Amino acid sequence: MTMRTRTLGTTGPQVSALGLGCMGMSALYGDADRAESIATVHAALDAGVTLLDTGDFYGMGHNELLIGEALRTAPAAHREKALVSVKFGALRDPEGNWVGHDGRPAAVKNFAAYSLQRLGVDHIDVYRIARLDPDVPIEETVGAIAELIEKGYVRHVGLSEVGADTIRRAAATAPVADLQIEYSLISRGIEEEILPVTRELGIGITAYGVLSRGLISGHFSRDRQLGAGDFRAHSPRFQGENLQHNLDLVEALRKIAGQKGVTVAQTAIAWVLSRGEDIVPLVGARTRERLAESLGALDVTLDEADLAAIEEAVPADAAAGERYPSQQMASLDSER
Repeated sequence: MTMRTRTLGTTGPQVSALGLGCMGMSALYGDADRAESIATVHAALDAGVTLLDTGDFYGMGHNELLIGEALRTAPAAHREKALVSVKFGALRDPEGNWVGHDGRPAAVKNFAAYSLQRLGVDHIDVYRIARLDPDVPIEETVGAIAELIEKGYVRHVGLSEVGADTIRRAAATAPVADLQIEYSLISRGIEEEILPVTRELGIGITAYGVLSRGLISGHFSRDRQLGAGDFRAHSPRFQGENLQHNLDLVEALRKIAGQKGVTVAQTAIAWVLSRGEDIVPLVGARTRERLAESLGALDVTLDEADLAAIEEAVPADAAAGERYPSQQMASLDSER
C-alpha cells in the first residue's frame, strides 16, 4: 500500500488520501479499548495517514485527550506530520443528551481554548462548528475562527453538514478549506447541490460515514444485537425491514467485491475515493485490523465497468431509512 495525498480545497493543507475518524474510540458505538485505540492511531500515522478527525464533544473531551496521548507517544516524525481536525459547538448534558449548538464568537474561542489544552497542541489544523447554530449567523461563527487563525491558534476554517447557501456565506467571510459531510454509496445527498457549490468555490470534502457506520462494511450481520448506548440502535437504517433491505444491497456489493478479490469495505471506500481528488474519505476504524482493511482500499482500482456494476447494484437513493433519526435530520442545514 502506497499512501497518496490530496489537498483540502484550494486553501487547505495537503493531507493523506484517507483520514482517520476517531469518534468511535470514545462514543456512540459501544465500548472501545483505549490501548487498542491508541495503537490504531499509531498504526495509522505509521502507514502515512496524516489527518485525524475528532470533536470536543466526543465522550465530552475523552476523544481529544485520547488523541493527545496518542500524539505524545508517537514518534516525533509522525507527530510533526499529523493534522488534527476538530468539531465544536455541540452541547450535551451530564446524561449525554444533545441539547443544542453554540456558534457564538465567545463560545468558539472558549471551545478552542479547551481543545488546545486537551490535545496538547499549540494550534488546531482545521476547526469547524459541528452543526449550524440556527441562532447565530454563520458569518459570526466563521469570523471568530478567522480571528483564531490571525492569532495562530487555528490554521484553516472548516464547515460541517451545512447546505449550499451557508457554504457560500461562509466562504464570503473567510477562506474555507473543506466541508465535512456524510457521503457514501448509500448517502449521496451532496451530489445534486452541495458538491457543485464546493467545487465552484474550491472547497474540499472530508467524507465521513463512508461505510455508513458499519452498515455497508460487509461485517454487519442481520441478527446483531446493539446496546442502548450504540447510536445505531436508534438509527432508522438499522431498524427492522430497513436493515434487511440495506443488507440485501450489501450482498449485491459483496458479489462485485468478490469478483475483484477485495472486501466489501474496500470496495465501498474505493468508490468514495473514485468520486474526485477533492474528496478525502474518513475511515472510522477502532482497531488495527479494521484500519488495515480500510487502508487496502488505496490499492483498489475501479474501472468504468466496475463503477457501472456498483451503480446497478446500489443505485442512488437505494437505501431504506434516513441516515439520522427524524429530530436530528430536521436540525441539519445540509438537508434543507
